[in-house]
Parts: sequence; structure tokens; C-alpha cells
Amino acid sequence: MAGLLVCVAVLAAASAYGVLHKRRSGRVRVRGRDDGKRLGADRLGGELGERATLVQFSSAFCAPCRATRRVLGEVAGAVPGVTHIEIDAEAHLDVVRELDILKTPTVLVLDADGRVVRRATGQPRKADVIAALGEAV
Repeated sequence: MAGLLVCVAVLAAASAYGVLHKRRSGRVRVRGRDDGKRLGADRLGGELGERATLVQFSSAFCAPCRATRRVLGEVAGAVPGVTHIEIDAEAHLDVVRELDILKTPTVLVLDADGRVVRRATGQPRKADVIAALGEAV
């Protein structure tokens, strides 16, 4: 009987973790540790957008990274003055460590001056990215 209770408790805890993880994944949010961090065109390997820049950290075998690339490309194409830059996380470990990138895809929303204003870990939704751009301008 005790084994059954332990099994039920473990399943309940795993289910709660899964629901929480799914709700947080891809959500564009503000992180206090990003305050004051700024990235320039020299560190990104591309020019900053006039209004905002979407910086995506990806890895070679990341399936959500491909979908994120498509979403961010669509947003950058639809919103004037917005640029999308994709960075290979494995090739730029110094930037990954500095910005505390823990998983791919991670998307940073930069304002026109290159300051980090929003962050999403996981595959963000198009509507959330567009809303974050409104706050970056």
C-alpha cells in the first residue's frame, strides 16, 4: 500500500512540473538580471534593427529552433525596422555565458540601442513576440 502512495505522489509531482514547464516555456518576459545588458552589432555578427532586434540563440540539433527561426523571420518581415539575428550558441560560448543562456532556443528582444528588454526561453508564440516589440520601441 505504501508503494502505491509513493507512486501516486511521484506521478502528481511530475504532472505538476510538466504543466508548470509548459506554461513558462516560450513566454516572453522581463528578467531582472538582464537590466543594463547591451549588445552591439560587433558581438551579434549583424546590424541592429532601427526599432528593435530579435536575437535567437540556437544549436544544431534543436527542433524548436527551426520553428522559432520561422516565427521570428515572419515577425521581422512584417514589422518595419525589426531585424532577426540567429546566433549559434556553441560557437559563441562567451556571449552565452555572459547572458546566462541556459537552453536553446532563447530569444532576446533588444531595443534600438541594443539593450535587452525581453527574453523568451523555448519557442515563443508570434503574438507574444509582437507584443514584446511594442514594449521595446
